[in-house]
Amino acid sequence: MSETSPVEDYRTLYRRAFEEFGAMALWNLRQLGEPTPEHALVIAGALRREGNLSARFLAEQIEAACRAAPPP
Repeated sequence: MSETSPVEDYRTLYRRAFEEFGAMALWNLRQLGEPTPEHALVIAGALRREGNLSARFLAEQIEAACRAAPPP
């Protein structure tokens, strides 16, 4: 069984946010190919402000993954 690193987790969640909530909550933001934790936190904030309950839950997951990511 392989574990994924926190860095992969926030990047995966970042991409998922655009796939699931791009038109609804992230319409004014551009998706980056290689997001940093700071970029992911911006997306999490937009999900909290503009999204529904599911978007808020994803924002919480992104924030947790960013906290767990190793420093650069």
